[in-house]
Amino acid sequence: MDVMRYAITGASRGLGLEFVRQLLNRGDTIEAGVRSPSEARQLQELVRGAEGRLRLHALDISDPQSVDTFAAAVGQGQPLDVLINNAGVYGKDGALTELDYASMANTFAVNTLGPLRLTAALLPALRRGSARRIIHITSHMGSIGDNGMGGSYAYRISKAALNMAMRNMHVDLHAEGFVTISMHPGWVQTDMGGPQAPLRPEESVRGMINVIDRLKAEDGGRFFSYQGQELPW
Repeated sequence: MDVMRYAITGASRGLGLEFVRQLLNRGDTIEAGVRSPSEARQLQELVRGAEGRLRLHALDISDPQSVDTFAAAVGQGQPLDVLINNAGVYGKDGALTELDYASMANTFAVNTLGPLRLTAALLPALRRGSARRIIHITSHMGSIGDNGMGGSYAYRISKAALNMAMRNMHVDLHAEGFVTISMHPGWVQTDMGGPQAPLRPEESVRGMINVIDRLKAEDGGRFFSYQGQELPW
């Protein structure tokens, strides 16, 4: 693969941090969005050894002004090849009669509206890029066809909506050469996934990067696992 320029959200820990590590190691350039750059110590260490190929930016994807500021800093008339919408929250869980709707609205703002808002803001930079790839890190828990357990209302609904948003983007943008997909990273040992998860971030991200690198035009609008398997809606 040629050296490419990535924007990655939620880059201070877990999958986002591992995306940064692996992409830096192979020579790519990264614009990393994090809620609090001053507290992102592991990213700061990577910046020091990245020879200018990694920049940190404050980014709250639920805040329109923060998104606009990030997009202005990342754009600056430069091309952006790949956007990885990774930032997300699980939200409060609860039974149907015990749902916290304010918390659900925040989960929706982060997991669904945030990627929509950021993709729209970065579209001019992505149009200048050669790869034109938009990747949404979602979850098999957002699959309607694969939901046999119920529960997790906020997370499931927000990720199902993100999948539909991705499909809309595909319909709107594929004629311009964009490839946009949803991707399930697996059950990973992150703060959200917990220590009992079977996958390490290194394995999940290695698989996702391999899928991203191999994307073709006909893959747009589809829902893949980190291993490249197509998942049910």
